[in-house]
Amino acid sequence: MTAAETTEEARAATEYDVVVLGAGPVGENVADRARAAGLSVAIVESELIGGECSYWACMPSKALLRPVTARADARRVPGLRQAVQGDLDVSAVLAHRDYFTSNWKDDGQVGWLESIDVAIHRGHGRIEGPRKVTVEAPDGGRTTLTARHAVAVCTGTRAVVPDLPGIADAKPWTSREATSAQQVPGRLVVVGGGVVGVEMATAWQALGSQVTVLVRGEEGLLPRMEPFAGEHVRAALEEAGATVRTGASVSAVEREGATVAVTLEGGEQLEADEILFAVGRAPRTDDIGLESVGLEPGSWLAVDDSCRVTGSEWLYAVGDANHRALLTHQGKYQARIAGEAIAARAQGRAVDDARWGAHAATADHAAVPQVVFTDPEAGSVGLTLAEAERAGRRVRAVDYDMASVAGTGLYADGYKGHARMVVDLDTETLVGVTFVGPAVSELVHSATVAVVGEVPVSRLWHAVPSYPTISEVWLRLLETYRGA
Repeated sequence: MTAAETTEEARAATEYDVVVLGAGPVGENVADRARAAGLSVAIVESELIGGECSYWACMPSKALLRPVTARADARRVPGLRQAVQGDLDVSAVLAHRDYFTSNWKDDGQVGWLESIDVAIHRGHGRIEGPRKVTVEAPDGGRTTLTARHAVAVCTGTRAVVPDLPGIADAKPWTSREATSAQQVPGRLVVVGGGVVGVEMATAWQALGSQVTVLVRGEEGLLPRMEPFAGEHVRAALEEAGATVRTGASVSAVEREGATVAVTLEGGEQLEADEILFAVGRAPRTDDIGLESVGLEPGSWLAVDDSCRVTGSEWLYAVGDANHRALLTHQGKYQARIAGEAIAARAQGRAVDDARWGAHAATADHAAVPQVVFTDPEAGSVGLTLAEAERAGRRVRAVDYDMASVAGTGLYADGYKGHARMVVDLDTETLVGVTFVGPAVSELVHSATVAVVGEVPVSRLWHAVPSYPTISEVWLRLLETYRGA
């Protein structure tokens, strides 16, 4: 082989149609959709293939929570409650969690990517100008990848830890430590009342911690949902033995041996064995070479509905990095859209980026579903009443006590829950739905279909719920709206 042939072979080995930065669920889905369309793809990852969701977020947190909610449900059923009055088997729960993280090994994820012929490059990837990515391998080696058509930034986010006196030495938990801890702390302070905060408070309180939740403002728990969702979750946490405090802002932390001293504004001090900060996420875009293409390192990346970065012909930002909807399922949705849009543009096909088009992530604006896996569960899709009113819509909120549905009475003694649908009075379609109560998570997709499909309320009247199920709440909401 001549020198020229050797050079050409090396060039071909590092040239792909698409280069993906980040091999979490979002990056994997971009790669999958691009490969399915016939494009060659390389994916770059510095940690475990499978990303945050697989090892430190969705999967381990829900594995921790499932025994908690199952026991709670069982204790509400006559004839069963006496059989489940004991403590949870902590070692079994943690082993169950470890199983669902594959014990923090990514062999299965690697095998899947290899099975669809995606090239894996281990190491830290940085953009080095248009369509170029340099990968620094763990052994110090460097490889430059060239993308013929697109580079997709799917690097996700990291937990925000506030810059407080003593914070570094205190070694606080973030979502990663909270989902992977191998021992139950005797006392746990949770700072933040959002999804991570309330889910981890629920899990560790049930596993034996004495949990205190501190919320900086007065708006309460789950502030991005309807107010009643956070109120129900707070009541349940307090009933389980946790303490929830609003208007409590941390000013300093200090670790002395095994104890963390937490100082609140005003001087009050609390003691704990561990402190979890669940106060937000920041984009992992600070060290990926954005400056080489005129973008601000560490910034959220603005994109159009096909997830192409504003002002670029080749750069895409998919999932958390674009700040549209920081949810795994929404990022995977964007990835399916972006992967197919990249392929369409690469192959000279028409791009359908109109509202609800094949290459437009319209649901990011109109119908983002979410479930909070606490006891009780909270789930929603679309706009809250306040959001709809701020958007200038003429709307009506329709509320119903879920305890009045026959199916909830059969599901659990003393069932507590609430449902709300927000109706656009000009179109008579739903723009938002929220449920809170045991086992409501499986109601969310029906609400999502109604919102995405823009199904008129008059047609929903003909969608008959099976009796006696919890989903009969739909009939009660529609009756209330009609005044029946």
